[in-house]
Amino acid sequence: MSSAKDIRLDDLDLFEAAPPWSTFDQLRAEDPVHWDEEDSPNQGFWSITRYHDIVNVLRDSQTFSSQVGAANLEELDEEQMEARQSMLETDGERHRALRRIMQPEFTPKAVAGYETFLRGLTAMTLDAALPQGEFDFVKEVSADFPIRVLARMLGVPDEDTGQLIDWGNRMVGNTDPEHADVLLGSEESEKYRLLPFRSPAALEVFDYGFKLRTERLGGSGVDLVSTLVNTVPADGIPLNDRDFRSYFLLLVVAGNETTRHAISHTMNALIDNPDQLALLQERPDLIPWAVEEFLRYGSPVYHFRRTATKDVQMHGKDIKTGDKVVVWFASGNRDSAAFENPYDFDVQRMPNEHMTFGRGGPHMCLGNALARLEIQIMFETLLPRIAKIERAGEPERLRSNFVNGIKRFPVKITTA
Repeated sequence: MSSAKDIRLDDLDLFEAAPPWSTFDQLRAEDPVHWDEEDSPNQGFWSITRYHDIVNVLRDSQTFSSQVGAANLEELDEEQMEARQSMLETDGERHRALRRIMQPEFTPKAVAGYETFLRGLTAMTLDAALPQGEFDFVKEVSADFPIRVLARMLGVPDEDTGQLIDWGNRMVGNTDPEHADVLLGSEESEKYRLLPFRSPAALEVFDYGFKLRTERLGGSGVDLVSTLVNTVPADGIPLNDRDFRSYFLLLVVAGNETTRHAISHTMNALIDNPDQLALLQERPDLIPWAVEEFLRYGSPVYHFRRTATKDVQMHGKDIKTGDKVVVWFASGNRDSAAFENPYDFDVQRMPNEHMTFGRGGPHMCLGNALARLEIQIMFETLLPRIAKIERAGEPERLRSNFVNGIKRFPVKITTA
């Protein structure tokens, strides 16, 4: 085993075959506040890998700010920060005002109003997929379902869902040669330095969003786009073009990626743990709570980034003003200080205060109630229909240290 000080979490090769669980274990044990050297022009970052340290960082937004590239290890200059700033890269009163635009749409009560629609959509997705017997679970189930939910909430036609998936793949997959139009860090990516993810796909998303804005401005629609364009934030500052396009892009990406990968990882885990699959089939009443274990175990987002606003010490390490501080949710979700036997997939685990959506703090995932309900309904509908399931090939993983993603997942299912 190499020394902890030599570990480079910016090395995408480390994430290629599987999440680097043993690396996270080593860092938590030996170097929980780890300095990660980076290649120029980046300056390096601190990796926080223990559960309770991550919680402390997330909840202290005055010391660990989201203002500078919250979702990105890239170091941004002032021009890039101005062009790219979204709700994720905003703190304080403005962040609260932006968040409140959509907050009423994503409360548990509001989301519960979609249940009948979600159950019908889930059945439709599975009715199309399961008779095939052998198919790509990502394409036919886990990607298809949440993007159709998003299309309904945005008020856009079903025929646009393929395009929404493509945009998400191209942006979030900006470090994967299969998905990226331009690989992050390449010389060509400099042309797109002012765009989120340095991806030209963002321009297409912006154009699509602006057309929807023009159609719905001043109308009485109740879809998310109408809400966004016809609501003045609580701080009284209207959304400018950058605010709108950034918010719209965030809805397109966040409304699909996390749920999609959580569903894929859960099915993979159930195949590996047939006793847990059998238990849920026998006791479907356990599924609403089991969703918390699905989310913990899958950890679809590896990390988020903060920036230190002042000098601070943690575990004897001196974090300086302006340093990047990266909280590794995936590591926290496998921390034995927070979870007994963290590598066991236990659908009855209780308590289960995972950090897949963050763990408190102002930036906790706005759509967590919707994601939970989508995942719950998917497995309540799917599991009774499975007599036998097996992998028909190895899952193909996204080359990324940001999103713990599965691109393809061939399965063979015999229906009950």
